[in-house]
Amino acid sequence: MILRPLKDVEMYLQENKRTNLQLAIQHIDKIVIQPGETFSIWKLVGRPSKRKGYLEGLVLNQGQVAKDTGGGLCQLGNLLFWIFAHSPLTITERYRHGFDVFPDVNRKVPFGAGATLSYNYIDLQVKNTTSQAFQIKLWLDETHLNGQLLSEEKLTSVFTIEERNHKMEQQVWGGYSRHNQIFQIIETNHTIEERLLVENHAIMMYSPFLESKLS
Repeated sequence: MILRPLKDVEMYLQENKRTNLQLAIQHIDKIVIQPGETFSIWKLVGRPSKRKGYLEGLVLNQGQVAKDTGGGLCQLGNLLFWIFAHSPLTITERYRHGFDVFPDVNRKVPFGAGATLSYNYIDLQVKNTTSQAFQIKLWLDETHLNGQLLSEEKLTSVFTIEERNHKMEQQVWGGYSRHNQIFQIIETNHTIEERLLVENHAIMMYSPFLESKLS
């Protein structure tokens, strides 16, 4: 979803995100990843500058909400990570925020099942170690950023994602941290293989407990 009401975040930053996403996906949509090739978001998109039409958007800096040109492109990293995690492509570079800033509200995917971006050193990269080509398709509609990954031939495996070992822990300094693991489950001809894709550790910037409304 493109427009997500977030606490203490002005909605014009979300509107600007739509523009930033539209500019970025033009460089990725319909890209073909050939066997042996490595896909890199920043290699294709380049620097998201004002000169290219990018607007001020939401960014996270050391757990704090901030504004910067090209902000909001982490949503592109999140979507592509989720797509790649359901494919035979090998994720070779991926980063995640060290802070959990916003509470879960209508979360559709596990915590940490995404990738943060920051030009040009925090990237999302995958390598095609298979023998067939894959094509990425990205588009925006009124409400969502959408994506597909197309394969040259029909895949013989089914890929699913599973969250494990999710926990929230109180630290000695009084705050809380959040942890989990994201596994890729590959089913091929009734044979199941499991791969640990990522392990997430983040400092929580909110209380994990519901506040009582009783006086």
